Amino acid sequence: MSGLLALLDDVAAIAKVAAASVDDIAGQAAKTTTKLAGSVIDDAVKAGAKAAGAVIDDAAVTPKYTMGFAAERELPIVWRIARGSIRNKLLILLPVALALSSLAPWAIAPLLALGGAYLCFEGAEKVLHLFAPHGAQAHEPEDAHAAHLEEARVAGAIKTDFILSAEIMTIALSAIPESGFWTEAVTLALVGIGITVLVYGSVALIVKADDIGLAMASRGRLGPTRAVGRAIVRGMPGFMTVLSAIGTAAMLWVGGSIVLHGLEELGLAAPAHAIHDLAHAAAHALPGAWAGFVTWLVTAVIDGLFGVLLGAALVPVAGRIVAPFLRLFRR
Repeated sequence: MSGLLALLDDVAAIAKVAAASVDDIAGQAAKTTTKLAGSVIDDAVKAGAKAAGAVIDDAAVTPKYTMGFAAERELPIVWRIARGSIRNKLLILLPVALALSSLAPWAIAPLLALGGAYLCFEGAEKVLHLFAPHGAQAHEPEDAHAAHLEEARVAGAIKTDFILSAEIMTIALSAIPESGFWTEAVTLALVGIGITVLVYGSVALIVKADDIGLAMASRGRLGPTRAVGRAIVRGMPGFMTVLSAIGTAAMLWVGGSIVLHGLEELGLAAPAHAIHDLAHAAAHALPGAWAGFVTWLVTAVIDGLFGVLLGAALVPVAGRIVAPFLRLFRR
């Protein structure tokens, strides 16, 4: 009997040691997981911030796809485009980005430069349209909520989103520190989902702002509420103009900086170094408190001007060479 009791006592002691070990393992795993999650989220935020220019443009471009439709169709259209954007990012672009990172990391800088050139082209085209607008703007059909028109609009928006999303995911990939495959995958997925929620949540608020303002102006119980509603309705056209201008400026600035950085990565560092020297020379001419801001501002302005010049040079190339070439594959 005493032998059995001793055996049970030993088993109990072993169980205590095992339990303590399990507790230590669980605690260490929790700490590691928390640290990893924090690192992944931090990397995702930094990577998303790097893609700010494309994000702003995405938010500025998308509201036009809801124009001409009944108010009750606006949010469903935004939701359909958002779902298409998630599919673009997670099912197509995420695997391609991870494959590039693993198999052809050397291709990331040229692809970034190519994407930056596209942003410059888009931004320059918008600037050129301000000075030489197309006279033949397409008028909305009378039946603006016809199913076929909505399908065409949504398909066009998802195609545009694919291009911008490709740029966002490539920028994000280049901003993520070297890490394991799954860490990069989770970080990119967080970037894709977070940016989609941010962009299309903002778009939903923008396209419904008129309705919100009208409701406040007509149903508000207090005078200030009605005044705010009227201000929203009156201010939305101007806000959309400002948003479009910010989106265009962001495209040119980010596109130009991406191309310049890509050239630097490919061994053509002279333009980037010249801009760096000009920015620091301008910063030294002002008090120290303003030096950082002036350095950023001068760099951004020169990057944007470079983006305008590059984009303007690409507009005729796209119209006379690229577009006819692509039409050959559509036949």
